[in-house]
Amino acid sequence: MSVKENALSILALGGVNEIGKNMYVIQYSNDIVIIDCGAKFPDESLLGVDLIIPDISFLQENKEKIRALIVTHGHEDHIGGIPYFLKKLNVPIYATRLTLGLIELKLKEHNLLGDTELIQINSDSKLEFGEMVLDFFKTNHSIPDCLGVTMHTPEGTVVHTGDFKFDLTPMNDQYPDIHKMAKIGSEGVLVLLSESTNAERPGSSPSEHLVGSHIEEAFMQAKQKVILSTFASNVNRVQQVVNAALKTNRKLALIGRSMVNVVTVAIERGYLEVPDGMLIQPQEVDSYAPERVAVLCTGSQGEPFAALSRLSSSNYRDMSILPDDTVILASTPIPGNERDVSRIIDNLFQLGAKVIYGSGTVTGMHVSGHAYQEELKLMLTLMKPKYFIPIHGEYRMLHQHRLLAESVGVEKDHTFIINNGDVVDIENSVARQTRKVAAGNTFVDGVGVGDVGEIVLRDRKQLSEDGMLVIVITLSKTERKIVSGPDTISRGFVYVQNSEDLLKNVNRLVTKTVNDLQSEKIYRWNIIKQTIKKELGQYLFNQTKKKPMILPIIIEI
Repeated sequence: MSVKENALSILALGGVNEIGKNMYVIQYSNDIVIIDCGAKFPDESLLGVDLIIPDISFLQENKEKIRALIVTHGHEDHIGGIPYFLKKLNVPIYATRLTLGLIELKLKEHNLLGDTELIQINSDSKLEFGEMVLDFFKTNHSIPDCLGVTMHTPEGTVVHTGDFKFDLTPMNDQYPDIHKMAKIGSEGVLVLLSESTNAERPGSSPSEHLVGSHIEEAFMQAKQKVILSTFASNVNRVQQVVNAALKTNRKLALIGRSMVNVVTVAIERGYLEVPDGMLIQPQEVDSYAPERVAVLCTGSQGEPFAALSRLSSSNYRDMSILPDDTVILASTPIPGNERDVSRIIDNLFQLGAKVIYGSGTVTGMHVSGHAYQEELKLMLTLMKPKYFIPIHGEYRMLHQHRLLAESVGVEKDHTFIINNGDVVDIENSVARQTRKVAAGNTFVDGVGVGDVGEIVLRDRKQLSEDGMLVIVITLSKTERKIVSGPDTISRGFVYVQNSEDLLKNVNRLVTKTVNDLQSEKIYRWNIIKQTIKKELGQYLFNQTKKKPMILPIIIEI
């Protein structure tokens, strides 16, 4: 279904009722602008899936109307889907200097860099697409170079905040453009799309500046090596680690591919100042006195193959964590990652390390990059929107953000809590949500994109829970009788040596089933296989209360 012409239409293809894979679409008449193209990581139920990206079938149906992809900042939940998007829809990408650098890293990996039009913008840029005019304003976040987007249309002005907080003492002197936001609001905002990540947290978020003194103190007190794990993209946090290493006369090693990549881009583009000679290779760490070395690594969310996890299990070949080393987790676990993080912390304590972990407000090692309630209310007050669409959050966050909007004067029925695919149409300054477009998840599995669906995932779940049973039968083509077998192969179902009687009964049941079908003159393979699966499945469940995957294989000679 296409969006109505000569109307302003707004929809999300990702990022609402979830954290991650942000993608928003603004259309006026025959011009479409996309904001962000993110990814998110799978939970434990999505076995084997590497990444989740938005379903872009709606955009593919309207590809001739797409004018641009605007990227608000360089976090994975806003840029992670771009390579997969570009393979289907090659459109110009507009982003800030650092964000473009991080996008280029991804495009190089996918051999797309030479085929993609990348246009650098900043807070003073102005873009025109048909009857839409776009300009931008600076915001704070946990990565430099973040922008909010203002879209002027004949119907009215739409504002997308991007991810933001109001940090009045930022590490990188990138102050939030409050005066510009107020000017936008004074000129009239028809619709505000504002992020909702911390809508449940009262007060205002602490400044990133406060983290630096805590990191320095931990570096000074450390007797041996310091290993600090944080998000690679938190360039401001990385700068504070560099500053602490400089003050305590330590060399700094980087571990983890994403950490090395982001730091390299940030140094090249002037967002990170690292003294000459400070950085060393991981394999050089042991050649320095422990009190003269610091390590910056990935894995603060408990990712099993990230650097910190491998270090905690003594599975990293270039260096080891030794007794009295200090390990700092400079982040708060994302919901769902707590168990993996706890496992790593346990391992670190067993190695004899001093571990600094827990809520950032307790340790002082982390502050959020997302606005708390008072900051969300400030954004709403500055923009004074007629209509409000809370984005970037799970339902409870969107709901709480709606209550905040009401508290500062947005009319109750002027807030739209939407699902991915819901379209908000605005005509003559009246907004309605009455229709939907295709939206959902696309799974990236190895080199495959979108070829893993519910059936494959269901099979994987069955295999992971109850294993599989392969039944091999050889039939005579002329006599239509069993020549050999059945031979039974069990994987993940039962231990063969302890289940001989069960497997003998399985073979007898299969033989009987095949003979019964042949006596009824039924020789079609698909019917024989289906009957074996049905009879055998019922028998095995009665005997074991398990439902293994049953794979009958028929060989005809």
